[in-house]
Formats: sequence, C-alpha cells, structure tokens
Amino acid sequence: MARARVVVLCALTLCCFAANSLLARRALGGALSGAASYTALRLLAGAVVLFVIARGRPRPGHEAGWPSAIALFLYAAPFSLAYLRLPAGVGALLLFGAVQATMMGAALAHGERPPLRTWAGMAIAICGLAGLTLPGAHAPSLAAAAAMLGAGAAWGWYSLRGRRARDGIAATAAAFLRAAPLGLALWLAAAAIAPAQAAVTGPGAALAIASGAVASGLGYSMWNMVLPHLRASTAAVLQLSVPALAAAGGVALLGERLTLRLVVCGSAILGGVALAVFRSRVRA
Repeated sequence: MARARVVVLCALTLCCFAANSLLARRALGGALSGAASYTALRLLAGAVVLFVIARGRPRPGHEAGWPSAIALFLYAAPFSLAYLRLPAGVGALLLFGAVQATMMGAALAHGERPPLRTWAGMAIAICGLAGLTLPGAHAPSLAAAAAMLGAGAAWGWYSLRGRRARDGIAATAAAFLRAAPLGLALWLAAAAIAPAQAAVTGPGAALAIASGAVASGLGYSMWNMVLPHLRASTAAVLQLSVPALAAAGGVALLGERLTLRLVVCGSAILGGVALAVFRSRVRA
C-alpha cells in the first residue's frame, strides 16, 4: 500500500476513534443509554452495515475468527461499563495505557526493537496525556478502572490480530457479525438483572447506532486495512493521539472550554506521536 494512502487511512481512522469517545461520552455520561444497551446497539449497527458492505468480498481467513470477535466484545462491553463510573480523562488514560502495554509488549516479544526515537516520542505523548487527563481528577472506582484496563488490553489484542488481516473490511465484518449476538445476550441479561443498564432513550439509541455503523464499523475496517502495513509499536503509539483529538472535538462539537492546558498537553501528545512515527517504515 502506498505511504500516502496509509497516512490518509490512519488519519481517518484516528478521527473515527475520537468520534467513538465523543459519542460514548454523550450517551453514557448524559444518561441517555445504559451500558448494555449501548454496547448491543453499537455492535448490531456495525454488523448490519458491514454485512452490506462486505457482501461479495472474499471470505476472511483465520485471523477474523472467534478470537477477534471475543476481543471486540471484551473491549466494547467493559468500555461502556467503565465510562459510567469514570471521568472521561481518567478513562482515556487507563484505556490507552493498557493498549500501549499490550501492543508494545507483544512487539517486543516478537522481536521488534523500536528505535530510541519511538520510545522518546511515546514518553512525551504519555506525559502529555497524563497532564491532560489527571489534574483535578478524583481517585477512580477500582472496578471501573479494572474494566477500562481490560477493555484496553482486549483492544490491543484485537489490533494485533488485525495486523494479519488480508481484507480489512471482510475481517471487521466477520468480527462484528460474531460479536453482535454476544452484545444482544448482554442486553437481555442486563434487562433481567440490572434494568437500568438495559434502558435506552431515542437519542441514546441514535448515538449508539452512529458509533457502531460509522465510527466503529467503518473506522475499524480502515484500521484493519492499514494495520498490516504498520509495525505493532507504530500502531500502538498512533493511538495515543486519540484523547487529544477527542478533546479537540469536544471543544468544536460539544461546546467544551478551550484551555491553555488542553493546548499545551494536546500539542505534547501530537508532537510525541509525530516524533515516534516519523519516518517509520510502511510495510509493503
């Protein structure tokens, strides 16, 4: 894949990831949807859209089997549950910290040796992320923190499997089609055990469907298309830019206040990511 196409797909993908954070923050933080209903509708919407898009494409290989679907579900469900109890900033720090640990650990275990520039850029980006998210935050709920760490590890696992995808759209469709029934089962179980988590308003359903159909379904397809052309370490570090993009989106779309801390820390995050991935090789 041409380097220019990789760059464009990466940029679009990261914007989709940031949109997912904004949609979840609005639906879950605004009490428009329970965690189970949001997860189920998100996965079902993604499955429907991707089923239509992927029709006629070659069947994906073993990399798109049940392990990928389980990883997707184990990311989506704890992500929604954790955001009910975690401030958005702390949640982002825990989520992407776990993603970094999972993907960088796998990269090192498989013999990848990122250059010093990558480590330095990652350190700068993580410091910027901590500065953006931690000041003024209260100690998080232990259960919610554990759920978000688990979601990050599951997303890292899903991304690592996506690096072997031969067809990003087909692989993503297969994962969503298998994960959607798991989301539906969670919704039904919540209706019996914790009805508040199964409730959903009209606006909450619309946000969940937008997240699943566009930000997740299409965004994850682009991610799986580009992952085979990135080092695992590069793919990990790129995702550190998502909280900064989500914060900028909150200012532009949700009317959140633009602060000096956001500008400085956001610049540190994006600058660190640029340092880490600049001149990283694109695999043919």
